[in-house]
Amino acid sequence: MKRILIIDDEINICTLLSKFLSKHGFKVDSTMTGAQALKMIKEEPYDLILCDYRLKDTDGAKLLNDIHQISPQTVVIIITGYTDVRIAVEMVKNGAYDYISKPLYPDEILNLVNKALSQKPVAISEIAVAPHAHEENNLPATQQHKTGSYVYGESEPSKALYRELTLVAPTDYSVIIFGETGTGKESVAHLIHEHSSRKGQPFVALDCGSLSRELAASELFGHEKGSFTGAIGTKIGAFEQAHGGTLFLDEISNLTYDIQVALLRVIQEKQIRRVGSMKEISIDVRLIVASNENLFESVQKGKFREDLFHRFNEFTIHIPPLRARREDLPFFVDSFMTQVSKELNKPPVVLSEEVWECFRQYDWPGNIRELKNVIRRASLLTPANKEISMAALPLEMKGGGTFRTTMAPPQETFSQNGEEELEMPESNDLKSVALKAEYNKIINVLKEVKYNKTKAAQLLNIDRKTLYNKLRLLNINY
Repeated sequence: MKRILIIDDEINICTLLSKFLSKHGFKVDSTMTGAQALKMIKEEPYDLILCDYRLKDTDGAKLLNDIHQISPQTVVIIITGYTDVRIAVEMVKNGAYDYISKPLYPDEILNLVNKALSQKPVAISEIAVAPHAHEENNLPATQQHKTGSYVYGESEPSKALYRELTLVAPTDYSVIIFGETGTGKESVAHLIHEHSSRKGQPFVALDCGSLSRELAASELFGHEKGSFTGAIGTKIGAFEQAHGGTLFLDEISNLTYDIQVALLRVIQEKQIRRVGSMKEISIDVRLIVASNENLFESVQKGKFREDLFHRFNEFTIHIPPLRARREDLPFFVDSFMTQVSKELNKPPVVLSEEVWECFRQYDWPGNIRELKNVIRRASLLTPANKEISMAALPLEMKGGGTFRTTMAPPQETFSQNGEEELEMPESNDLKSVALKAEYNKIINVLKEVKYNKTKAAQLLNIDRKTLYNKLRLLNINY
Protein backbone atom coordinates (compact mmCIF):
# COMPACT_ATOMS: atom_id res chain seq x y z
CA MET A 1 0.00 0.00 0.00
CA LYS A 2 1.41 3.39 -1.03
CA ARG A 3 2.01 5.88 1.78
CA ILE A 4 1.10 9.57 1.34
CA LEU A 5 1.86 12.52 3.64
CA ILE A 6 -0.24 15.69 3.47
CA ILE A 7 1.34 18.93 4.76
CA ASP A 8 -1.08 21.87 4.99
CA ASP A 9 -1.79 24.43 7.73
CA GLU A 10 -5.53 24.28 7.00
CA ILE A 11 -6.97 21.42 9.03
CA ASN A 12 -10.00 21.10 6.73
CA ILE A 13 -7.78 20.37 3.72
CA CYS A 14 -5.78 17.81 5.70
CA THR A 15 -8.98 16.08 6.83
CA LEU A 16 -10.73 16.07 3.46
CA LEU A 17 -7.69 14.90 1.50
CA SER A 18 -6.91 12.20 4.07
CA LYS A 19 -10.41 10.76 3.90
CA PHE A 20 -10.61 10.98 0.12
CA LEU A 21 -7.24 9.34 -0.57
CA SER A 22 -7.79 6.69 2.13
CA LYS A 23 -10.99 5.65 0.34
CA HIS A 24 -8.91 5.05 -2.79
CA GLY A 25 -6.53 2.61 -1.15
CA PHE A 26 -3.71 4.83 0.15
CA LYS A 27 -2.30 4.94 3.68
CA VAL A 28 -2.44 8.64 4.53
CA ASP A 29 -0.88 10.75 7.31
CA SER A 30 -1.14 14.50 7.70
CA THR A 31 0.45 17.37 9.59
CA MET A 32 0.06 21.15 9.74
CA THR A 33 3.73 22.13 10.19
CA GLY A 34 6.95 21.67 8.27
CA ALA A 35 8.94 20.75 11.39
CA GLN A 36 6.59 17.90 12.27
CA ALA A 37 6.59 16.75 8.64
CA LEU A 38 10.37 16.40 8.58
CA LYS A 39 10.26 14.41 11.81
CA MET A 40 7.63 12.07 10.34
CA ILE A 41 9.63 11.62 7.10
CA LYS A 42 12.70 10.57 9.13
CA GLU A 43 10.63 7.98 11.01
CA GLU A 44 8.50 6.60 8.17
CA PRO A 45 9.20 6.29 4.40
CA TYR A 46 6.59 8.04 2.23
CA ASP A 47 6.02 7.39 -1.47
CA LEU A 48 4.42 10.79 -2.11
CA ILE A 49 3.99 14.11 -0.29
CA LEU A 50 1.32 16.73 -0.99
CA CYS A 51 2.79 19.94 0.42
CA ASP A 52 1.25 23.40 0.68
CA TYR A 53 3.67 26.10 -0.45
CA ARG A 54 2.80 28.51 2.37
CA LEU A 55 3.12 27.08 5.88
CA LYS A 56 3.24 28.93 9.20
CA ASP A 57 6.72 27.74 10.16
CA THR A 58 8.41 27.48 6.71
CA ASP A 59 7.84 27.74 2.98
CA GLY A 60 7.58 25.09 0.29
CA ALA A 61 10.93 25.84 -1.33
CA LYS A 62 12.93 25.23 1.85
CA LEU A 63 10.80 22.25 2.82
CA LEU A 64 11.24 20.71 -0.65
CA ASN A 65 15.02 20.93 -0.25
CA ASP A 66 14.85 19.39 3.25
CA ILE A 67 12.62 16.54 2.03
CA HIS A 68 15.05 15.72 -0.78
CA GLN A 69 17.92 15.69 1.70
CA ILE A 70 16.13 13.14 3.90
CA SER A 71 14.32 11.09 1.25
CA PRO A 72 15.50 11.78 -2.34
CA GLN A 73 13.15 9.18 -3.86
CA THR A 74 9.94 10.65 -2.41
CA VAL A 75 7.66 12.31 -4.98
CA VAL A 76 6.61 15.85 -3.95
CA ILE A 77 3.56 17.68 -5.33
CA ILE A 78 3.14 21.34 -4.38
CA ILE A 79 -0.27 22.78 -3.42
CA THR A 80 -0.41 26.47 -4.26
CA GLY A 81 -2.70 29.48 -4.51
CA TYR A 82 -2.93 31.38 -7.81
CA THR A 83 -0.57 34.12 -6.62
CA ASP A 84 2.22 31.57 -6.08
CA VAL A 85 2.02 29.77 -9.43
CA ARG A 86 5.29 31.25 -10.73
CA ILE A 87 7.08 30.10 -7.60
CA ALA A 88 5.53 26.65 -7.93
CA VAL A 89 6.75 26.39 -11.53
CA GLU A 90 10.25 27.22 -10.31
CA MET A 91 9.97 24.52 -7.65
CA VAL A 92 9.10 21.97 -10.33
CA LYS A 93 12.37 22.93 -12.03
CA ASN A 94 14.11 22.31 -8.70
CA GLY A 95 12.77 18.79 -8.24
CA ALA A 96 9.06 18.88 -7.35
CA TYR A 97 7.04 16.47 -9.51
CA ASP A 98 4.23 18.95 -10.25
CA TYR A 99 2.00 21.56 -8.64
CA ILE A 100 -1.75 21.84 -8.21
CA SER A 101 -3.66 25.08 -7.65
CA LYS A 102 -6.40 25.82 -5.14
CA PRO A 103 -9.34 25.30 -5.10
CA LEU A 104 -8.62 21.57 -5.07
CA TYR A 105 -10.70 19.14 -7.12
CA PRO A 106 -10.68 15.51 -5.88
CA ASP A 107 -10.58 13.85 -9.33
CA GLU A 108 -7.75 16.10 -10.48
CA ILE A 109 -5.74 15.28 -7.33
CA LEU A 110 -6.36 11.54 -7.67
CA ASN A 111 -5.29 11.52 -11.34
CA LEU A 112 -2.11 13.45 -10.54
CA VAL A 113 -1.26 11.22 -7.56
CA ASN A 114 -1.77 8.03 -9.59
CA LYS A 115 0.29 9.41 -12.47
CA ALA A 116 3.13 10.44 -10.15
CA LEU A 117 3.22 7.09 -8.35
CA SER A 118 3.14 5.11 -11.60
CA GLN A 119 6.44 6.62 -12.73
CA LYS A 120 9.86 5.53 -11.58
CA PRO A 121 11.11 8.03 -8.98
CA VAL A 122 14.22 10.03 -9.82
CA ALA A 123 16.54 11.32 -7.14
CA ILE A 124 17.14 15.06 -7.17
CA SER A 125 20.86 14.39 -7.57
CA GLU A 126 20.16 12.69 -10.90
CA ILE A 127 18.44 15.70 -12.48
CA ALA A 128 20.73 17.13 -15.17
CA VAL A 129 21.23 20.87 -15.07
CA ALA A 130 22.76 22.66 -18.05
CA PRO A 131 25.85 24.73 -17.24
CA HIS A 132 25.34 28.50 -17.16
CA ALA A 133 26.79 30.88 -19.67
CA HIS A 134 29.50 32.18 -17.35
CA GLU A 135 30.80 28.63 -16.94
CA GLU A 136 31.11 28.15 -20.72
CA ASN A 137 32.22 31.42 -22.24
CA ASN A 138 35.88 30.74 -21.48
CA LEU A 139 35.85 27.83 -23.94
CA PRO A 140 36.14 28.24 -27.70
CA ALA A 141 33.15 27.01 -29.67
CA THR A 142 35.14 24.10 -31.09
CA GLN A 143 35.61 22.67 -27.59
CA GLN A 144 31.99 23.04 -26.56
CA HIS A 145 30.72 19.88 -28.20
CA LYS A 146 28.06 19.41 -25.56
CA THR A 147 26.17 21.85 -23.36
CA GLY A 148 23.34 20.44 -21.28
CA SER A 149 21.15 18.47 -23.70
CA TYR A 150 22.50 20.14 -26.88
CA VAL A 151 25.53 18.92 -28.82
CA TYR A 152 27.73 21.27 -30.85
CA GLY A 153 30.08 20.39 -33.66
CA GLU A 154 33.14 21.78 -35.44
CA SER A 155 31.61 22.42 -38.86
CA GLU A 156 31.29 26.01 -40.06
CA PRO A 157 27.45 25.94 -39.86
CA SER A 158 27.70 24.76 -36.24
CA LYS A 159 30.22 27.46 -35.35
CA ALA A 160 27.99 30.11 -36.95
CA LEU A 161 24.99 28.81 -34.99
CA TYR A 162 26.93 29.02 -31.73
CA ARG A 163 28.15 32.56 -32.47
CA GLU A 164 24.62 33.78 -33.19
CA LEU A 165 23.25 32.07 -30.09
CA THR A 166 25.82 33.61 -27.73
CA LEU A 167 25.33 37.04 -29.31
CA VAL A 168 21.57 37.22 -28.93
CA ALA A 169 21.15 35.32 -25.65
CA PRO A 170 22.22 38.14 -23.25
CA THR A 171 19.83 40.60 -24.93
CA ASP A 172 16.08 40.69 -24.43
CA TYR A 173 15.33 40.46 -28.17
CA SER A 174 12.50 38.33 -29.49
CA VAL A 175 13.94 35.51 -31.60
CA ILE A 176 12.64 33.47 -34.53
CA ILE A 177 14.25 30.02 -34.82
CA PHE A 178 13.88 28.47 -38.24
CA GLY A 179 14.81 24.87 -38.95
CA GLU A 180 13.54 21.58 -40.33
CA THR A 181 11.72 19.07 -38.16
CA GLY A 182 14.08 17.38 -35.71
CA THR A 183 16.91 19.94 -35.81
CA GLY A 184 16.56 20.79 -32.11
CA LYS A 185 14.74 24.12 -32.12
CA GLU A 186 13.47 23.77 -28.54
CA SER A 187 16.96 22.83 -27.31
CA VAL A 188 18.37 26.00 -28.90
CA ALA A 189 15.58 28.07 -27.34
CA HIS A 190 16.41 26.57 -23.95
CA LEU A 191 20.08 27.40 -24.44
CA ILE A 192 19.22 31.03 -25.23
CA HIS A 193 17.24 31.16 -21.99
CA GLU A 194 20.07 29.56 -19.98
CA HIS A 195 22.58 32.08 -21.37
CA SER A 196 20.33 35.06 -20.58
CA SER A 197 19.71 37.18 -17.48
CA ARG A 198 16.37 35.33 -17.13
CA LYS A 199 18.02 31.94 -16.57
CA GLY A 200 16.74 31.70 -12.99
CA GLN A 201 13.15 32.30 -14.11
CA PRO A 202 10.66 29.91 -15.79
CA PHE A 203 11.17 28.53 -19.29
CA VAL A 204 7.79 27.51 -20.71
CA ALA A 205 7.43 25.69 -24.05
CA LEU A 206 4.15 25.39 -25.96
CA ASP A 207 3.60 23.47 -29.21
CA CYS A 208 1.18 25.61 -31.22
CA GLY A 209 0.93 22.87 -33.86
CA SER A 210 -1.03 20.64 -31.48
CA LEU A 211 -3.52 23.36 -30.44
CA SER A 212 -7.01 23.49 -31.84
CA ARG A 213 -8.61 26.88 -32.43
CA GLU A 214 -10.74 26.42 -29.31
CA LEU A 215 -7.81 25.51 -27.04
CA ALA A 216 -5.22 28.02 -28.25
CA ALA A 217 -6.53 31.06 -26.34
CA SER A 218 -6.92 29.06 -23.13
CA GLU A 219 -3.42 27.54 -23.36
CA LEU A 220 -1.79 30.90 -24.13
CA PHE A 221 -3.75 33.27 -21.91
CA GLY A 222 -5.57 31.01 -19.42
CA HIS A 223 -9.27 30.95 -18.58
CA GLU A 224 -11.63 31.53 -15.67
CA LYS A 225 -13.80 28.85 -14.15
CA GLY A 226 -17.06 28.47 -16.09
CA SER A 227 -15.92 30.61 -19.02
CA PHE A 228 -16.84 27.82 -21.45
CA THR A 229 -18.14 24.26 -21.39
CA GLY A 230 -15.58 22.07 -19.65
CA ALA A 231 -13.85 24.92 -17.80
CA ILE A 232 -14.23 23.29 -14.37
CA GLY A 233 -11.55 25.47 -12.79
CA THR A 234 -9.38 28.51 -13.37
CA LYS A 235 -6.39 27.81 -15.66
CA ILE A 236 -3.11 29.71 -15.68
CA GLY A 237 -1.97 30.26 -19.27
CA ALA A 238 1.53 29.95 -20.72
CA PHE A 239 2.18 33.71 -20.57
CA GLU A 240 1.47 33.85 -16.84
CA GLN A 241 3.50 30.72 -16.18
CA ALA A 242 6.47 32.25 -18.01
CA HIS A 243 6.24 35.65 -16.26
CA GLY A 244 9.76 36.95 -15.67
CA GLY A 245 11.23 34.24 -17.89
CA THR A 246 11.03 32.94 -21.45
CA LEU A 247 8.08 31.65 -23.46
CA PHE A 248 8.91 29.36 -26.38
CA LEU A 249 6.17 28.97 -29.00
CA ASP A 250 6.90 26.12 -31.40
CA GLU A 251 5.17 25.78 -34.80
CA ILE A 252 3.98 29.38 -34.48
CA SER A 253 2.71 29.48 -38.08
CA ASN A 254 -0.12 27.09 -37.15
CA LEU A 255 -1.95 29.68 -35.01
CA THR A 256 -5.23 30.87 -36.47
CA TYR A 257 -5.71 34.47 -37.60
CA ASP A 258 -7.82 35.50 -34.60
CA ILE A 259 -5.23 34.12 -32.14
CA GLN A 260 -2.51 35.99 -34.06
CA VAL A 261 -4.48 39.20 -33.50
CA ALA A 262 -4.77 38.49 -29.77
CA LEU A 263 -1.06 37.64 -29.60
CA LEU A 264 -0.11 40.92 -31.28
CA ARG A 265 -2.15 42.85 -28.70
CA VAL A 266 -0.42 41.03 -25.83
CA ILE A 267 3.05 41.76 -27.24
CA GLN A 268 2.22 45.45 -27.75
CA GLU A 269 0.55 46.07 -24.39
CA LYS A 270 2.43 43.51 -22.27
CA GLN A 271 -0.87 42.51 -20.69
CA ILE A 272 -3.03 39.43 -21.01
CA ARG A 273 -6.67 38.80 -20.25
CA ARG A 274 -7.83 35.28 -19.38
CA VAL A 275 -10.71 33.86 -21.37
CA GLY A 276 -13.91 34.83 -19.55
CA SER A 277 -12.28 37.63 -17.54
CA MET A 278 -12.20 41.43 -17.88
CA LYS A 279 -9.13 41.81 -15.66
CA GLU A 280 -5.85 42.83 -17.29
CA ILE A 281 -2.76 41.03 -15.97
CA SER A 282 0.68 42.53 -16.63
CA ILE A 283 3.31 40.12 -17.94
CA ASP A 284 7.06 40.33 -18.51
CA VAL A 285 8.06 37.60 -20.94
CA ARG A 286 10.81 37.12 -23.50
CA LEU A 287 9.41 35.46 -26.63
CA ILE A 288 11.20 32.86 -28.72
CA VAL A 289 9.20 31.36 -31.59
CA ALA A 290 10.03 28.54 -33.97
CA SER A 291 8.79 27.25 -37.29
CA ASN A 292 9.82 24.67 -39.86
CA GLU A 293 8.27 26.96 -42.48
CA ASN A 294 9.75 30.25 -43.62
CA LEU A 295 7.57 32.79 -41.80
CA PHE A 296 8.34 35.53 -44.33
CA GLU A 297 6.96 33.30 -47.10
CA SER A 298 3.88 32.65 -44.92
CA VAL A 299 3.44 36.44 -44.65
CA GLN A 300 3.63 36.81 -48.43
CA LYS A 301 1.02 34.07 -48.86
CA GLY A 302 -1.30 35.84 -46.39
CA LYS A 303 -1.16 32.99 -43.85
CA PHE A 304 0.69 34.97 -41.18
CA ARG A 305 0.22 38.58 -40.09
CA GLU A 306 3.03 40.84 -41.25
CA ASP A 307 2.88 43.09 -38.18
CA LEU A 308 3.17 40.06 -35.88
CA PHE A 309 6.10 38.74 -37.92
CA HIS A 310 8.00 42.01 -37.48
CA ARG A 311 7.28 41.96 -33.72
CA PHE A 312 8.94 38.55 -33.49
CA ASN A 313 11.71 39.22 -35.99
CA GLU A 314 14.18 41.16 -33.84
CA PHE A 315 16.68 38.36 -34.48
CA THR A 316 16.50 35.18 -36.59
CA ILE A 317 18.48 31.98 -36.07
CA HIS A 318 18.60 29.33 -38.77
CA ILE A 319 19.47 25.80 -37.59
CA PRO A 320 21.14 23.91 -40.44
CA PRO A 321 19.90 20.39 -41.21
CA LEU A 322 22.10 17.45 -40.27
CA ARG A 323 22.94 16.72 -43.93
CA ALA A 324 24.54 20.19 -44.15
CA ARG A 325 27.00 19.42 -41.34
CA ARG A 326 27.97 15.80 -41.85
CA GLU A 327 31.39 16.39 -40.30
CA ASP A 328 29.59 16.84 -36.96
CA LEU A 329 28.18 13.31 -37.10
CA PRO A 330 30.93 11.84 -34.85
CA PHE A 331 30.11 14.34 -32.07
CA PHE A 332 26.39 13.64 -32.24
CA VAL A 333 26.86 9.88 -32.44
CA ASP A 334 29.33 9.83 -29.54
CA SER A 335 27.04 11.91 -27.34
CA PHE A 336 23.90 9.92 -28.14
CA MET A 337 25.68 6.58 -27.69
CA THR A 338 26.72 7.68 -24.19
CA GLN A 339 23.19 8.85 -23.34
CA VAL A 340 21.57 5.67 -24.65
CA SER A 341 24.09 3.52 -22.78
CA LYS A 342 22.93 5.12 -19.54
CA GLU A 343 19.26 4.74 -20.52
CA LEU A 344 19.71 1.02 -21.20
CA ASN A 345 22.17 0.48 -18.33
CA LYS A 346 24.59 -1.39 -20.59
CA PRO A 347 28.12 -0.75 -21.89
CA PRO A 348 28.28 1.47 -24.99
CA VAL A 349 28.31 -0.38 -28.30
CA VAL A 350 30.28 0.77 -31.35
CA LEU A 351 29.34 1.23 -34.99
CA SER A 352 30.69 -1.13 -37.61
CA GLU A 353 32.49 0.47 -40.56
CA GLU A 354 29.57 -0.48 -42.80
CA VAL A 355 27.11 1.34 -40.52
CA TRP A 356 29.40 4.39 -40.35
CA GLU A 357 29.43 4.53 -44.14
CA CYS A 358 25.62 4.26 -44.18
CA PHE A 359 25.38 7.12 -41.66
CA ARG A 360 27.65 9.28 -43.83
CA GLN A 361 25.66 8.61 -47.00
CA TYR A 362 22.15 8.86 -45.52
CA ASP A 363 20.26 12.18 -45.92
CA TRP A 364 18.76 12.20 -42.40
CA PRO A 365 15.36 13.76 -43.29
CA GLY A 366 14.40 13.59 -39.60
CA ASN A 367 17.69 15.30 -38.62
CA ILE A 368 19.11 15.03 -35.09
CA ARG A 369 15.91 13.52 -33.67
CA GLU A 370 16.02 10.73 -36.26
CA LEU A 371 19.71 10.06 -35.55
CA LYS A 372 19.04 9.72 -31.84
CA ASN A 373 16.11 7.36 -32.43
CA VAL A 374 18.18 5.22 -34.82
CA ILE A 375 20.94 4.94 -32.20
CA ARG A 376 18.39 4.04 -29.52
CA ARG A 377 16.94 1.28 -31.67
CA ALA A 378 20.30 -0.08 -32.81
CA SER A 379 21.75 -0.05 -29.29
CA LEU A 380 18.74 -1.90 -27.95
CA LEU A 381 19.02 -4.60 -30.64
CA THR A 382 22.81 -5.01 -30.32
CA PRO A 383 24.23 -7.24 -27.53
CA ALA A 384 26.78 -5.70 -25.16
CA ASN A 385 30.38 -5.57 -26.42
CA LYS A 386 29.24 -6.17 -30.03
CA GLU A 387 29.33 -3.83 -33.03
CA ILE A 388 26.14 -2.32 -34.39
CA SER A 389 25.55 -3.98 -37.75
CA MET A 390 23.33 -3.05 -40.70
CA ALA A 391 20.74 -5.55 -39.46
CA ALA A 392 20.04 -3.26 -36.47
CA LEU A 393 19.20 -0.25 -38.65
CA PRO A 394 15.61 0.60 -39.64
CA LEU A 395 14.38 -0.44 -43.05
CA GLU A 396 14.30 3.08 -44.49
CA MET A 397 18.08 3.38 -44.04
CA LYS A 398 18.90 0.01 -45.57
CA GLY A 399 16.39 0.24 -48.42
CA GLY A 400 17.19 3.67 -49.79
CA GLY A 401 14.13 5.46 -48.46
CA THR A 402 11.66 2.65 -47.80
CA PHE A 403 9.51 2.74 -44.69
CA ARG A 404 8.47 0.19 -42.11
CA THR A 405 4.87 -0.80 -41.68
CA THR A 406 2.87 -3.17 -39.52
CA MET A 407 1.49 -4.85 -42.64
CA ALA A 408 3.94 -7.59 -43.63
CA PRO A 409 5.56 -8.82 -45.75
CA PRO A 410 5.75 -5.62 -47.86
CA GLN A 411 7.78 -5.12 -51.03
CA GLU A 412 8.47 -1.82 -52.76
CA THR A 413 7.26 -1.35 -56.33
CA PHE A 414 6.57 1.73 -58.44
CA SER A 415 3.34 2.98 -59.97
CA GLN A 416 3.10 4.17 -63.58
CA ASN A 417 3.78 7.76 -62.56
CA GLY A 418 6.96 6.77 -60.71
CA GLU A 419 5.61 7.02 -57.17
CA GLU A 420 6.65 4.34 -54.69
CA GLU A 421 3.97 1.87 -53.76
CA LEU A 422 3.74 -0.78 -51.06
CA GLU A 423 3.24 -4.24 -52.57
CA MET A 424 1.11 -6.35 -50.20
CA PRO A 425 -0.11 -9.94 -50.30
CA GLU A 426 -3.32 -10.43 -52.27
CA SER A 427 -6.29 -9.79 -50.03
CA ASN A 428 -9.98 -9.12 -50.45
CA ASP A 429 -10.05 -7.37 -47.09
CA LEU A 430 -11.33 -3.89 -47.91
CA LYS A 431 -9.72 -2.44 -44.77
CA SER A 432 -6.27 -3.72 -45.82
CA VAL A 433 -6.70 -2.26 -49.30
CA ALA A 434 -7.67 1.11 -47.83
CA LEU A 435 -4.69 1.07 -45.43
CA LYS A 436 -2.36 0.28 -48.32
CA ALA A 437 -3.71 3.21 -50.34
CA GLU A 438 -3.37 5.59 -47.36
CA TYR A 439 0.15 4.35 -46.65
CA ASN A 440 1.33 4.90 -50.22
CA LYS A 441 -0.23 8.34 -50.49
CA ILE A 442 1.17 9.58 -47.16
CA ILE A 443 4.67 8.28 -47.95
CA ASN A 444 4.81 9.99 -51.33
CA VAL A 445 3.41 13.29 -50.04
CA LEU A 446 5.94 13.28 -47.19
CA LYS A 447 8.76 12.76 -49.65
CA GLU A 448 7.39 15.50 -51.91
CA VAL A 449 7.49 18.07 -49.08
CA LYS A 450 10.78 16.75 -47.63
CA TYR A 451 9.01 15.32 -44.56
CA ASN A 452 7.48 18.63 -43.45
CA LYS A 453 4.38 17.39 -41.62
CA THR A 454 2.61 20.75 -41.70
CA LYS A 455 2.86 20.94 -45.50
CA ALA A 456 1.98 17.26 -45.82
CA ALA A 457 -1.20 17.73 -43.78
CA GLN A 458 -2.17 20.70 -45.98
CA LEU A 459 -1.65 18.73 -49.19
CA LEU A 460 -3.58 15.77 -47.79
CA ASN A 461 -6.38 18.16 -46.68
CA ILE A 462 -6.29 16.94 -43.06
CA ASP A 463 -5.17 18.60 -39.83
CA ARG A 464 -1.81 17.81 -38.20
CA LYS A 465 -3.37 15.79 -35.40
CA THR A 466 -5.09 13.48 -37.90
CA LEU A 467 -1.82 13.08 -39.80
CA TYR A 468 0.04 12.15 -36.61
CA ASN A 469 -2.64 9.58 -35.77
CA LYS A 470 -2.30 8.00 -39.23
CA LEU A 471 1.50 7.93 -38.96
CA ARG A 472 1.20 6.02 -35.69
CA LEU A 473 -1.45 3.65 -37.11
CA LEU A 474 0.70 2.83 -40.13
CA ASN A 475 3.93 2.76 -38.10
CA ILE A 476 5.59 5.42 -40.24
CA ASN A 477 8.51 6.90 -38.35
CA TYR A 478 8.54 10.52 -39.57
